[in-house]
Amino acid sequence: MRGSPGARDATELLEFGVVNLDKPPGPSAHQVTGWVRDLAGVERAAHAGTLDPKVTGCLPVLLGDATRLAQVFLEGSKEYVAVLELHGRPPADLETVVAEFEGDLYQKPPRKSAVSRRLRTREVFDLDVLEVEDRKALLRIRCESGTYVRKLCHDLGLALGTGGHMGHLRRTATEPFDDGDLVTLQDLADALAFAAEGDEAPLRRAVAPAERSLDHLPRLVIKESAAEQVAHGAPVYAPGVVEVDAGVERGRLLACYTPDGAAVCLGRLVGDPDAEAGEVVALERVLA
Repeated sequence: MRGSPGARDATELLEFGVVNLDKPPGPSAHQVTGWVRDLAGVERAAHAGTLDPKVTGCLPVLLGDATRLAQVFLEGSKEYVAVLELHGRPPADLETVVAEFEGDLYQKPPRKSAVSRRLRTREVFDLDVLEVEDRKALLRIRCESGTYVRKLCHDLGLALGTGGHMGHLRRTATEPFDDGDLVTLQDLADALAFAAEGDEAPLRRAVAPAERSLDHLPRLVIKESAAEQVAHGAPVYAPGVVEVDAGVERGRLLACYTPDGAAVCLGRLVGDPDAEAGEVVALERVLA
């Protein structure tokens, strides 16, 4: 079993860690993830949500065994700052029209998308006009994972009667990460160089324990003895539960931890944590 996240050394961090990477313009998310994998000297790395080559910003990269956590980013929201470039003069009711796009939207993935081009629904939680200059509008968008901002900008242009397309796009948050503590590729390379010389402090700032990726999920704490059983594929039973966040609905994805904060598994709540017996969590990913 892994120990407390705060007590792990550099090697352990790299084998079960996450980098809140500030993706640069130019390379694809896949290329950048490969560079991080090679820099860190690990066998596996995975990114949390594709960004087109020209798009910059928040791209969490999971290292080593943390790649098992990739699904958790489908549970959280994304936030972007985008430039909407209109093909005509912005109308007086621009903000009113833009506000109408909050809520559920029907979208079909673009032709270059890796997913099936079927009509689907995605929710836009917040859509704000930050600034308007000439034919450009700066937008802040907080939306459900899988929302196509390029398609949203196209549809906004049609609704405004001018036509429009997406200009620059930057992702400012991938829940639970945001742009408050982004790490550049150079930051990571420097941190690894310092760690090789015995100074692990920069690496601890650049690479977080993988548990950081789970901050937006409900928590359930289990006994060490129960964690050993889960590590071998057993579900979580009621006698092994120490505590659980209040108000967690059945079927909800949650993260299970040992008392010292080490992640053990992801699973769905299927039973009563306060019961004397019975299955409480059905496993989806074993992390221990």
